[in-house]
Amino acid sequence: MKRPLLALPFALLTLASGCGSSDAGGNVDKSDLPGTALACLESNDIQAQRTGKDDNELVLDAGPRIKFFLTADEAIAEQFRGRQEGSEQIGTALLYVDPETSEMQDDVLHDVELCLSEL
Repeated sequence: MKRPLLALPFALLTLASGCGSSDAGGNVDKSDLPGTALACLESNDIQAQRTGKDDNELVLDAGPRIKFFLTADEAIAEQFRGRQEGSEQIGTALLYVDPETSEMQDDVLHDVELCLSEL
């Protein structure tokens, strides 16, 4: 009886090692998250342009804007400092949406959020 109990932690460790290794985001280039997000958006027929001082922003033709930071903590800090009011933090990105967004954009916003969450 002792052998199966001793084997249990090793079996659980083996099963857990596969957790979190999802390919849902495809090939994500961590050095170019704006570029990867832009490719995802374009694959969902969402038009956007890359802008910003360091090419770290995307402006969607539909209106929303996305700004990327080096870390998620940096994005959160921008919100706490009050510089990024009205934004939604998703990973290392802040998504800005005009408060007067029409219902027609709900599908677009859903796809944008999915693209950002896969980074």
